[in-house]
Amino acid sequence: MSNSFPRPLSAQDEKKYVLALESGDPCARDILIQKNLRLVAHIAKKYAGQTSQEDLISIGTIGLIKAVDTYTSKRSTRLATYASRCIENEILMSIRSGKKNKCEVSISVPIGTDKDGNEISLNDIIGSSPDDIFDNFYLKEQVRELYKALHSHLTERERRIVILRYGLNGNPSRPQREIAEEMGISRSYVSRIEKKALSKLKSALINTEISD
Repeated sequence: MSNSFPRPLSAQDEKKYVLALESGDPCARDILIQKNLRLVAHIAKKYAGQTSQEDLISIGTIGLIKAVDTYTSKRSTRLATYASRCIENEILMSIRSGKKNKCEVSISVPIGTDKDGNEISLNDIIGSSPDDIFDNFYLKEQVRELYKALHSHLTERERRIVILRYGLNGNPSRPQREIAEEMGISRSYVSRIEKKALSKLKSALINTEISD
């Protein structure tokens, strides 16, 4: 497919068109883009199988355009070298985004109720962590993986506190103070156990993601 694209510019011609673009020549921009499409196709081949070649070239072309629009003659490297990084970065970001969206489950799926009877989701738990331990952390496993981790990675006390604290298994969400009174321990101890349990859950879910 790359054979159908124009041949690349020589270093001398590339510099000429870069200077022309900086002088305000709009045609120079088009030439710089067209003459580097072969480079896009070459880089896209490296990621064949990740998605269709046509899509990879389209995405890579976006990176090329960004490179042409941000490159200046003051750079020590050639436009082609600079564009290669921009093209590859654009393709990699698209691939990673696609994988994340494919694997990520909706964290708004209800998994219990709070003390007022309102549904609580994984997103509620993530946002309620004392240290925001799950902030910006994308869960790719099904909701059942959370429950599996609860039983396989937490002690009985840790599991009980997390279940009561976040209203899992149909339990109402309860404040640390009430849990402390029920379990006969201090509120600060409940807080420490909760943080440790959430850290364990985070590690368990990360390891599950890596193993996949």
